[in-house]
Amino acid sequence: MTLASTTSDSSASVARWRQAQFGLSTLLLRDLRGLRRLVNPDRLQATVPTWIEAVAALVARYSQVAATLAADFYDGERDAAGVPGLFTVPLADPPPDEQTSQSLRWATKDLWPRDERDATVAQLEPLDSRLDAAMSKADGVIDRLVLNAGRSTVRGAVQQDAGAVGYARAAALGACSFCKLMASRGATYKDLDAVGRTANERFIGEDSVIKFHNFCRCQPIPVFRGQRFELSPHAAEWGRIYREYAQGHPGNQLRLFRRALAEHDSNPLPGSF
Repeated sequence: MTLASTTSDSSASVARWRQAQFGLSTLLLRDLRGLRRLVNPDRLQATVPTWIEAVAALVARYSQVAATLAADFYDGERDAAGVPGLFTVPLADPPPDEQTSQSLRWATKDLWPRDERDATVAQLEPLDSRLDAAMSKADGVIDRLVLNAGRSTVRGAVQQDAGAVGYARAAALGACSFCKLMASRGATYKDLDAVGRTANERFIGEDSVIKFHNFCRCQPIPVFRGQRFELSPHAAEWGRIYREYAQGHPGNQLRLFRRALAEHDSNPLPGSF
C-alpha cells in the first residue's frame, strides 16, 4: 500500500478524536463534581483527604480510557497512512496518585483558615466562595491529567514506532493564543534522521508544541514516514499573523500575538466574546 502524501491538523479523524476527548471530559467532570459531596465544609481536615483519594481513583480509571481512545486514533492514522508492518501502541500509564494528590492540594490551598495578616485576598473570601474556586481549579487540573494520558500515548507511540517520524499539534479554532501559536509551528520530529534536509531543525525533540494547559482541547497528531505535514488554512493564518505582528520582539511575542489575533483572526480567542 502506498503511503499517504500529506497529513494535516484539520483532518476528519482529528476532529473525531477531539470530539471523543470532549465526550470523555464531559463524563469525567460530571463524575468529579459528584464527588464534591464528600467534602464537608465543617470538617475539611477530615473530609478533603477522603475526597482526594476518591478523585485519584477516578483519574486512574478515566486515564485508561483516554489512553485507549488515543491508541485507537493512532492505529487509524497509521492504517490510513499505509505504514507497513505491525505495531502495538503502548498505552501511557495513569498519572501517579501522588501527582494527582499534589495537584488537588494546590487546587484546595486557599480553603484552610489563615491569620488575616498572612492571608491573600482569595483566602479572605467566604468559605463557600473558596470552596467553589477550589473545585473549579480541581476540574481544570484533573481534566488535563486525564487527557494527558491520551496525548502521552500518541507521543510515546511516535517515539517507538519505526514508521513514525514526529507529531504536530492540532488546536481548536477557538483555542487560546498559546495553543494557536504552537499549532502554527507545524511538525516536531523525533530525531535528526527524521527531519530531512528541508525541515527546520528547531522542530526537533521536546518542544513547547507538546505543553498543554487546563481545559486544553489540543492534541498531538502523528506524522509517518513518507508523509508531508500540511498546516490547515487556519493554522497557516495564525503563523502568518505571528510573523507579521509578533516575531522579532523577544519577551513580547505572545502578548503581541494575542493582540494581533484579537484584531485579525476570524476565530475568537477565549474570553473575547
